[in-house]
Amino acid sequence: MPINTVTKQLLKKRAFSIVSVAKTIHQAISFSCCLLGCTVTGSVFLLLSDARAQSSPTSATSSDSSSEEKKPFDLGKELEQLGRIYKNDKDDILQELWLLGRYQGQYHWTEATTGEDDSYETRRFRLGSQAKLFQKLTLHAQMVSGSDVSPFYNGFTELWAQWAFSPQFALTIGQQKNRFTHDRNVSSRYLNYLERAMLTNMFGADYTPAITIQGTLDKFTYYTGFFTNATGQNMGEAFTDFDSGYSYIAQGYYDLGRRGVFDDVTLYGSYVHSDYNDNATNLNYFDNGISAAVIVMKGHFATVAELTTGQGNEKGNATGINLQPSYFLNRQWQLAGRYQLAGSNGDEGLKPQRRYESKAGFEKGDLYHAGYAGINYYIAEHRLKLMQGVEYANMSGQEAWTAIFMVRFYFGPHSGGAFPMNKILPLDHD
Repeated sequence: MPINTVTKQLLKKRAFSIVSVAKTIHQAISFSCCLLGCTVTGSVFLLLSDARAQSSPTSATSSDSSSEEKKPFDLGKELEQLGRIYKNDKDDILQELWLLGRYQGQYHWTEATTGEDDSYETRRFRLGSQAKLFQKLTLHAQMVSGSDVSPFYNGFTELWAQWAFSPQFALTIGQQKNRFTHDRNVSSRYLNYLERAMLTNMFGADYTPAITIQGTLDKFTYYTGFFTNATGQNMGEAFTDFDSGYSYIAQGYYDLGRRGVFDDVTLYGSYVHSDYNDNATNLNYFDNGISAAVIVMKGHFATVAELTTGQGNEKGNATGINLQPSYFLNRQWQLAGRYQLAGSNGDEGLKPQRRYESKAGFEKGDLYHAGYAGINYYIAEHRLKLMQGVEYANMSGQEAWTAIFMVRFYFGPHSGGAFPMNKILPLDHD
């Protein structure tokens, strides 16, 4: 379908009228803010009060500070500790306590040669807490709701305990995230496009009970462990009924630092093996997977190039490349793009994106390519941002255009990792 025709249709469709978008933003943000509760609201009040006090010097120091350049107000920096309700590094028992939560809403409209679909969806809604005790122990619990918050309680995404023996070795036991591929490893809080890559999603990696170890050795960061292949609402059963098979993962990042024209270059590699059975709900498509990525940064620009292959499915093996360039215009505005290309040796070896392509009638195929272009507005860095973009996809001759508007909001501690995890353009780069 010609892009001019699609553009005209986008302008005509109700989803992208100014009134509809404004209502969507208002409803999503209003709902998100209600989720914080009194404690988090108090945290924000204290943070802003402290910032206001610091920006109003006393008479004793006014003469000294008057010569200093006034720093611009940065909402992202002011809300950096949003959700933290206690911190005392000198406390022998409890050093830190956080409330955490996430609301992600999105509206999509897909028009394809096989049909069309549009809807607003509460993509993710999570609430929980995290505590650091005895200088070494971290306890983390995070419940998740179903799609569109139905049901409200749909089990736990994460329910784990970690003991950090040293920066080189930490042991984590409990329900946790399977981190196969860099694309999957990046938290949804920091994604700058609509969904993870098609091939990434085909693996079906999710949150299940596991035992993992991780650590950093100089410039190398490693992560490895064993996972069960199923979970559900009943956490008692999830932690005792190990009848879904198992999976094993090993991955690592190596920071090369400044290389050539680039400010930073990071290499990534991972391997996953899944011995799943009929009871498995996760990692139940490929027997083995390998992924390798290069992540580079240069000033306002960054890009990720990742190659992933899945082997051992009766429908066929699959290999794909995922390119993710991005460019910060300033601290608030970011251009984001992505190109995917994947192929399979089976006629039905590839599965379309289920949240929008499948709903518009896309069927399985053996060749897939898709291009995405979007622009993101960071209201408070990654804690509150608006994202919008358009994607073209082709699955073995089936074509689709998808336009999407997204609201992303969270509070709680950061998730560490290589770019583009929680990185944002520094103030001095603006």
